[in-house]
Amino acid sequence: MAITDEAIEKIKGMIVSGELRPGDRLPKEADLAAWLGLSRNSLREAVRALSMVRILDVRQGDGTYVTSLEPKALLDGLSFIADLRHDATILEFFEVRRILEPAATAIAAHRIDPGTLDALRVHLGEVTDESSVEDLADNDLEFHRRIAEAAGNSVLYSLVDTLCGPTIRARIWRGLAQEGALRRTLDEHHAILDALAGRQADLARALAVVHIAGVEQWLRRAL
Repeated sequence: MAITDEAIEKIKGMIVSGELRPGDRLPKEADLAAWLGLSRNSLREAVRALSMVRILDVRQGDGTYVTSLEPKALLDGLSFIADLRHDATILEFFEVRRILEPAATAIAAHRIDPGTLDALRVHLGEVTDESSVEDLADNDLEFHRRIAEAAGNSVLYSLVDTLCGPTIRARIWRGLAQEGALRRTLDEHHAILDALAGRQADLARALAVVHIAGVEQWLRRAL
């Protein structure tokens, strides 16, 4: 095992064991290096690597802290990677969305509360056939995020939220290029919401699959 990898494992072990908890400040570099039996250079490399994946937060002039370790923070790196990918690679993100998001929608059908349903109806009412493609895409993104959040699983929500953002460009492209795409999207959103309101989990799941697969299939042809 490389020295830096060993340093990373030792710091990770402290977090897993509870010696370091979310929000805790790490001991001073010299003290921590001595405690772990590492050189200060190895420790610095480990801290740098763990900060890149949002496990540690290096604050200049203040110290190094364990982050909140919330799933959303830890998955930010995936969103960054998605933003760097182009062309056919985006289809892989749609494939993952098509697996995860319908499951989140089905769970939400059992857990969503009346207040959230009402808020979603108001949200969908903010766009019409006259809305711009960009406005519809923003509304679409928020619609999917709220449903994933209503599923009540923070990890699942974070994954769906991370995957939705990078695919928004494809939805805008489709809206500009494919006739009737805007109206179809609005109709599909309302159908999903009706299924959620009726607590019809299987129907909500199926409608979400069709909704995501429609953009995915169009993009496959376009690419």
